[in-house]
Amino acid sequence: MSAWDIFVRQFVTLQGYKIVLTGLLNTVIIAVFGLIIGFIIGSIVAVIKEIPTYKNPILKIFQKIGDLYVTIFRGTPMVVQLLIIHFVLFPAMHIKFKNLIITQGFSLQGVVIEAIIAFALNSGAYMSEIMRGGIASVDKGQLEAGRALGLSYSKSMVNIVLPQAFKNVLPTLGNEFIALIKETSVASFIAVTDLTKAFQNMANSTYEYIVPYLVLALCYLILVILISILVKFLEKKMKKA
Repeated sequence: MSAWDIFVRQFVTLQGYKIVLTGLLNTVIIAVFGLIIGFIIGSIVAVIKEIPTYKNPILKIFQKIGDLYVTIFRGTPMVVQLLIIHFVLFPAMHIKFKNLIITQGFSLQGVVIEAIIAFALNSGAYMSEIMRGGIASVDKGQLEAGRALGLSYSKSMVNIVLPQAFKNVLPTLGNEFIALIKETSVASFIAVTDLTKAFQNMANSTYEYIVPYLVLALCYLILVILISILVKFLEKKMKKA
């Protein structure tokens, strides 16, 4: 049987495309929401770390908490964090996510929501350092100019510094998005049907592994290329702005 015949059999005859579409959707959802929430968390942590502590001594406590958060999530593997959150943290807190009905015929699995939280927390640790670098790359005179115009420190940071920092770190954010897309392959450890798990199930059902795994690699490659194109497009748009 040729590679094309195997492809047609697995994807069309046996309707393997259905589980692949489910896996692709879950992968994209986890990566996108993980990136967005991680960016918000990372930006907050970065701003807290950049605020001079003489303004409020209590900030030192929050900065230490931020340092601990970054150390833990950057110092342990993503799969370990995922397993701890799913099997230890949420059960200890008696938290169980139910399937979330989005539209008729489509619902978000509870384990997918757990995966989003885990990936967002992991991404937030890296995002905080990315945004700190971005904030540091903005001339301090920009912040001082905002203060001179009567804006508070927080308003100057949000309205003046952070937009410029975001522009400076956009390529790095694109790399983080790519890393998230690829890291979602470990989501199957908590029974999430991601893209990798979908192809594994397909291959295991027919004991034909070469074609499914080659197509799996191609799918990830296409996703990465699309993200790279999107990032370059946004870079060009922001340069013109």
